[in-house]
Amino acid sequence: MTENIPLLGACIDAASLPLHYEALADHKVLTGSPRPLVGMAVLAGLGDCEIGVWEIGPSTTTDVETDEVFLVLFGEATVKFDDGSADLVLKAGSLARLRRNARTTWHVTQTLRKVFCVSKTTEN
Repeated sequence: MTENIPLLGACIDAASLPLHYEALADHKVLTGSPRPLVGMAVLAGLGDCEIGVWEIGPSTTTDVETDEVFLVLFGEATVKFDDGSADLVLKAGSLARLRRNARTTWHVTQTLRKVFCVSKTTEN
């Protein structure tokens, strides 16, 4: 994670905000060569929530989620749930919720960037 970017009394362009990128862990990558990079910037805290921007390139990856609400800024992906819950079909403007401990597979077809709000008390 990066340092907090001050938002109090400020306005930023989250779609073009520079992010800190790292390669996704091998065990999470099903497809994507070279390994997909994940970018992130923490923007602020609000109560017990952390707000930030997250991005991933085209790939198929797995994850175990935390409690999160997010808004997609750009890109396209489908999130499948191991428990058979309905898929999330994501595109610019999609607002979605993930629940803690949900096991997911992300099929990202176009680089996806989202603004997220996660509960700091339930991070995995």
